[in-house]
Amino acid sequence: MKRENHTRASEFILRGLSSWPERQELIFGRFLVMYPIGAAGNFLIIQAIGSDSHLHMFFFLSNLSLVDFCFISTIVPMLVNIQVQIQSISCGGCLAQIYFCILLANMDNFLLTAMAYDLYVAICHPVYYSTMSLQICARMLGSSWLIASFHFLLHTLLMALLEFCASNIITYFFYDLVPLLQLYCSNTQLNQLMILLVGGLIILIPFLDILVSYIHIVSAVLKVPFAWGKQKAFSTCGSHLTVVTLFYGTITGVYLNSSSSCSADKDSLPSMMYMVVTPMLNPFIYCLRNKDMKGALRKLFGVKALSCGL
Repeated sequence: MKRENHTRASEFILRGLSSWPERQELIFGRFLVMYPIGAAGNFLIIQAIGSDSHLHMFFFLSNLSLVDFCFISTIVPMLVNIQVQIQSISCGGCLAQIYFCILLANMDNFLLTAMAYDLYVAICHPVYYSTMSLQICARMLGSSWLIASFHFLLHTLLMALLEFCASNIITYFFYDLVPLLQLYCSNTQLNQLMILLVGGLIILIPFLDILVSYIHIVSAVLKVPFAWGKQKAFSTCGSHLTVVTLFYGTITGVYLNSSSSCSADKDSLPSMMYMVVTPMLNPFIYCLRNKDMKGALRKLFGVKALSCGL
């Protein structure tokens, strides 16, 4: 039996979207245009909330915008490197990018769940909501960061037990667990099982929490006797529900592709959707659909206009 060479890779090389080399430049160009739009939009929301932070929902929304800003800032520089032919990265740099991708994707997931719970308390238990302190919100946020960090730590410990083959070329547009595991000579069934099992639970449990929250919200809103009260409640929930649908729709596509025999190239486009497109659209969804957010933006621009006039 032929023995394969095992080695410790010191660096890795990205090949980008190898199946569509003629379209790669066009696709990357579009995403590079989306980056400043998404970064500016998320930064604007953080500034607006900083000027009007009287709602708990704004606390979670500001953190969601911060996470989305970091998310696209982690991925887009790698797209630029591929275009300018700087395709290699050290092993430590590769693990660092995987860490931030897993951490920030999990934080998006957990923050959307926290926002759904916040809406549930505000609509179904308004008396308790009025006494709900930012300390409770901060504890929820801290727990989310802790769980997200442990998720990556699990995969790091499992990868430490494996050995690389001679190849260090990854056919993908960023460094991710599934393409990286294809470079190992060791048996990676346990790693793949943990990706599917733990990843599935991290997606499923928050999604079910959001679903239960909205069942209670809809049940409470339908009992409101006034039409304007129902309209206000559904308007408040509309922007969050739109973001939830966009996020879970794209990340489910990535999860299903990674669990099947699809090529890395076919998995790249859904990954780009939830890692670049979704963070770019979130600020516009909240600004266009949420009346409180519109008010915060008006206040922000009003203060800026006044300071410029002075």
